[in-house]
This record gives sequence, C-alpha cells and structure tokens, in this order.
Amino acid sequence: MLDDVIGLDSLKVPLYGVLAFVGLYFTRRYFKGAQFREIVSVEGKVALITGSNSGIGKQIARELNIRGAELGCNPTRLIIKSIDLANFQSIRSFIKDFSSEVERVDILINNAGIMFYPRFELTVDGNELTWQTNYLGHFLLTELLRPLLEKSNEGRIINVSSALHKRADSVDESVVYNPEKFNRYQPYCRSKLALVRSASNELQIMHAVELTRVIRLANPSSRVTINALHPGDGAQTPLYLALSKDVEGVSGKYFGECKEHKPSQKALNPETCSLLYNYSIEAVGLGTPSP
Repeated sequence: MLDDVIGLDSLKVPLYGVLAFVGLYFTRRYFKGAQFREIVSVEGKVALITGSNSGIGKQIARELNIRGAELGCNPTRLIIKSIDLANFQSIRSFIKDFSSEVERVDILINNAGIMFYPRFELTVDGNELTWQTNYLGHFLLTELLRPLLEKSNEGRIINVSSALHKRADSVDESVVYNPEKFNRYQPYCRSKLALVRSASNELQIMHAVELTRVIRLANPSSRVTINALHPGDGAQTPLYLALSKDVEGVSGKYFGECKEHKPSQKALNPETCSLLYNYSIEAVGLGTPSP
C-alpha cells in the first residue's frame, strides 16, 4: 500500500504539468486569431520590413523567406541594413545604399516602433521621440521609396498600427510637442493614429488613407496600395495584406484579424488627413506640399 501511495505522489507534478499544457493548448486554440492560410509564392519579390530583428517583424521575415521573397535567412536573398528611424539622415543614407542594390520594392512593411517610452525626449531632428520613430520616420522612408514601389507590378505598403489608435487624444502639433501633454501612453497612441491616417486618416491609418489619395492624384494608373492594420495574432494580418489576392487594388483601409475594420472617427476626416500629410511633408524636409 505504501508503494502505491508513493507512486501516486510521484505522478502529481508531471500530471499537473500535462493538465496545464492541455489547458493552455485548448485555450490557445479557442482564442487564436485569424490565420493567413492562402498559398502564395513571392519568389523574386523584394520585401522591406522595418524592425525585422525581433517580434512580429522577425516572424513576417521568416514567413516571407519560406515563400521565396528576397529577404530572410537565406544568404542568397538576405539584405541586412541598419536604420535609425529617429534620425532623418540615417533614413536618407539607408535609401541611398538600398536603392543601389535593388531595382524595385514589391512589399514595404512599416513595423518598427517603440512603446510607452517613459519620458519626453526630442530627437536630433527636434521631434518627440516616439512620434518620429513610429510615424515621421516611416513617413519619410515611405515617401523616399515610392519611386521603387512604383516600379513593382503591385507595390504594397503596410503600416502596422494598433487598436490603441482609437485612444489617441490628438495628433495636433500643439499637443504632440507639448511636454505638459506627455505621458507614457499617449505618444504611442498618437503615432499609431497617424499611421492609420496615412492609410485611412489617423497617423499610420491616416497616412494610409491620405497617401492613397496623393498617389492616385499623381498617377491614376498607379498600382501601389497602402493599408494599415492592428496586428492581433502576430504576423497573420500583415502577411494577409502583403500577399493575399483578396486585397489586390484595395487601399486606404484599416484591417484586423485578416478583414477590414472601421478605424477611429479621427482617421476618417479627409481634411484632418490632408493637414497631417502636408505637415509631415514639411516636418521630414521634403519641401512645401502642393495644395
């Protein structure tokens, strides 16, 4: 009997471990977000991903490498470049080197960023650090890469934003550059709103929306598209926007879980988007935009 009791006790720890693993497995399966399962080869395509050394960016690079893009772990397709998004000169130097090595860019994924930086700090260019790293740096990078994206049969720009863009208080200069309006939370939300506006009208999202209008105005036949997204389950939605045939020709939209979502109302105001774009052109040193 004693041997039987000892045997049961010795099984408790591994048994608990197995139960915990099974519980985590089914929890993960139940809560797992949308998965991009479309079989798409990107052999011969050139993809550029910022922040591909870790996290979501690293996983995107891995997936694109598996599918044959000129990027990733295969030495014959690997291009590694250093870039500091908080320094406009670093971005310009990167573009000069990169442009000499490729003839076009098929996929640009603006993924790098910093989150909840603890203090108000200005970059060498005089911009709030999170704002420039997450938004203005990517804005300049995208603008300078547009000629290479236009050379692609279907250039796709993807802004990795966040659902937190809906919590942003403002993207007005008087707020962004005011130390008294700073907290660890808002600079990140503001930058993600801007990226939406680039795609739809709230920074990363706003950028996507307004750049769509600018590109179509300059060249109605352009096949370059730009969209913003909330990453959700890691790399799946970025991969969907970069590769799926479902979004061919779709531009200026906001996505999550591999489907279109409605962004914040601040990202849907054409006038605000236009003002943000014009401000950004001047802020990154690309001159005064045309009305």
